[in-house]
Amino acid sequence: QICLSLVKLLFYLAHSPLGSIVLLDFQPRQFVMVDGNLKVTDMDDASTEELSCKEDNDCTLEFPTKSFPLKCSTVGKCEGINEKKNLFNAYRYFFTYLLPHSAPLPLQPFLRDILNATGDLRYGINETLKAFEKVLHLYKSGLYLQKRPLLLKEYISLKGFRTVEAEDYKCWPSYSHLGCLLSVHSAEEAAAICSSQSQCQSFIVTQQRTWTGRPLASFQSSPTDLIPDVNAVVYIKRSASSGERL
Repeated sequence: QICLSLVKLLFYLAHSPLGSIVLLDFQPRQFVMVDGNLKVTDMDDASTEELSCKEDNDCTLEFPTKSFPLKCSTVGKCEGINEKKNLFNAYRYFFTYLLPHSAPLPLQPFLRDILNATGDLRYGINETLKAFEKVLHLYKSGLYLQKRPLLLKEYISLKGFRTVEAEDYKCWPSYSHLGCLLSVHSAEEAAAICSSQSQCQSFIVTQQRTWTGRPLASFQSSPTDLIPDVNAVVYIKRSASSGERL
């Protein structure tokens, strides 16, 4: 969410009515999340000036660990230097820390491609935004889910009940510090996750939604302490001892 919002912001800066805007003091502390969108807190160090040049050799974009040769345009400006500087800083300060582990396994190759392409500046901001929107579409639609045996049939469903929220086994990246609370596309995906975790014996798909509209599923090591809830369904492994009693 943070990286996509940042890319949308940089897309606007690259195509702003004032021209391509560069953030000269590009640091994480310069940004804040407001209602799910990343905002710049200080525009004092923003500039629309692009580096003047006479030849291509005047247009080297330098960073502490990398440098990139750019072209000198016919009007004597280094082509796309502001856009590329913003994009590489996004790679340095955000993408390298947030992208590698922030998606289901089938989507991680797409994020690695974005990471490598922006790290080498093979992508401009237009291509980067398009790549992020593709990943988001796959994530929201569930199209990333690989064809696999249907595992939900291995669970008993108890409609009209939910489990009591309590501290349980931890997983990553959980939305709750009390236990294992993960975003899923459907109960079928939740069943696949539960089946892959040795501690998991039951799960419930909650009414909570993430910023993408996907529900959160709570996974438990014990399906005890059920309480009535007309809007809920508890799924219990048939192999669980409590499932056998049921």
